[in-house]
Amino acid sequence: MIIDSSKSSAGQRGISGKNIRDLPLALPPLPEQHEIVRRVDALFALADRIEAEVAAARAKTETMRQSILARAFSGRLVPTEAELARREGREYEPASVLLERIRSGERAKKAGKESQSTLT
Repeated sequence: MIIDSSKSSAGQRGISGKNIRDLPLALPPLPEQHEIVRRVDALFALADRIEAEVAAARAKTETMRQSILARAFSGRLVPTEAELARREGREYEPASVLLERIRSGERAKKAGKESQSTLT
């Protein structure tokens, strides 16, 4: 049987299922076929294991992400400035104390300006 190779479509004139069934098809020897099946099965098993490991890693990553976020929002992710100052043996002034000191200084400045303006 001659197949018209000049056609680019899938349909070939004069080819039927019967013609194709009658064509010889080279197959590897049976032991080689068994080896191919064994290797394909091993690769599918490997793919299944990798898929399971990826799913486990994703779940662990999500758990870790939630844990990190919880620590960050509760202030336990990194040491606080007060803890660092204590470790380094230096003084620490909370922001609230610093703000109050600045406000007191501004009030004192304002009071000083007012007393100067009443003297002149």
